[in-house]
Amino acid sequence: MRYFLIVTCLFLSSCLTVPDGVKPVDNFTLERYLGRWYEIARLDHSFERGLEAVSADYSVRDDGGIRVINSGRSIETGEVQEAQGRAYFVEAPTIGHLKVSFFGPFFGSYVIFELDEKDYQYAFIAGNTTNYLWLLARTPEVSEDLINQFITRASQLGFDTNQLIYVQHN
Repeated sequence: MRYFLIVTCLFLSSCLTVPDGVKPVDNFTLERYLGRWYEIARLDHSFERGLEAVSADYSVRDDGGIRVINSGRSIETGEVQEAQGRAYFVEAPTIGHLKVSFFGPFFGSYVIFELDEKDYQYAFIAGNTTNYLWLLARTPEVSEDLINQFITRASQLGFDTNQLIYVQHN
């Protein structure tokens, strides 16, 4: 639980910018994005440090926003940690740029900069700087081709892909 509270101070710091060169996807469809996503790779941060089996569940809130439930299991203790947040579109519901908050009035950028348009089976996500990067997928394992595609694209955009953590889901 501790790491999700730290999200507020670090990641969700009222900054809704997009890293240079990163462009949110167009033609985004929320209904297709809802449901469970597994974290495949990420850059390290204190709010996820030491976690495996990380996933995010997205559903529609009564106020029209998006309910976000993040969970992960501590590698050290086996304890499952969970945090509930909310998200809203920054511009239009067809643009993959959202603001996300897990605590109070503090929001951070959630930028979908690549998405499997056909089946919504994978997504490349950035925060407000190149210090925040995730590869999410509908399954806990993906092909080497997709990982290589992610690394190539993220590297081109200035992310330090040598620091990626590959999440275990066993």
